[in-house]
Amino acid sequence: MLWLWIVLGILLVAAILYWQLVIAEGSYLGPRVVALLYDWAAPTYERIKGFDPETEQWFLGLPLAMALERIPDPFVLDVGTGTGRLPRALCFQPGFRGQVVGVDLSRRMLAQAVHLLRPYADRVTLIWQDARALPFPDNTFDAVTSLEMLEFTPNPRAVLEEMVRVLRPGGVLLVTHRVGRDAPLLPGRAFSRQKFVDMLGKLPLENIRTQYWQVDYDLVWARKTGRPVGGGVRPLAEVLRCPDCGQTGMAEMGEAYRCRRCGRVYPVAPDGVVEMVRGSR
Repeated sequence: MLWLWIVLGILLVAAILYWQLVIAEGSYLGPRVVALLYDWAAPTYERIKGFDPETEQWFLGLPLAMALERIPDPFVLDVGTGTGRLPRALCFQPGFRGQVVGVDLSRRMLAQAVHLLRPYADRVTLIWQDARALPFPDNTFDAVTSLEMLEFTPNPRAVLEEMVRVLRPGGVLLVTHRVGRDAPLLPGRAFSRQKFVDMLGKLPLENIRTQYWQVDYDLVWARKTGRPVGGGVRPLAEVLRCPDCGQTGMAEMGEAYRCRRCGRVYPVAPDGVVEMVRGSR
């Protein structure tokens, strides 16, 4: 009888680990665990996911470029950019003439993005930073996007609020919403379609619409309320906001950015990634 309880205990532990590390991708164990898991998976992530470039361009790049076509030199932020999936799909579009900033907490995923985004290196900036504290002032970007990331953050509502905060009035919000059979296994992180739309409706957003996309994800589009004020890429040093003291505007120092108020320095790594997680005095 004892062996039966041992076997049941092993199966229970295995099931919990599978839920925590595979389905939830470590999200209930904290952002550092999520980042660590993605660091481990980074070298094989593209092969595991098997993204189809034509599908990405048709469902992501083209409609986003069209939504921004009337904005001169649009400025776009991709939150949880990973290996640069969204920037690649967008920069491939002939009609897109703007700049993209990608933010992610997994440093090794960003290293992969550097390699994959090489054809667009002059149009994409990558920043190592937590999505819960986006290092930009209010009303900075013409579009803010996030793919397959929200449900792996401790507080999806708070991250959405951050994304809307840095979005300019009239700007485009494009996020994915987790659906499918595993969604109920992510309590507090994944929501019903109606509840997710209701959550967005409590933010300064309008024209919210859900688009069926994949088995596990919908695409959700919205615009920030207010008179449109879009257009115009700004230098990174001008729009960076110090996560430590909240000061906007950095002094560019060649291989680093320094906060003008508190003196914290954020290095630019040899691969070009701005390492805001590793700020130093």
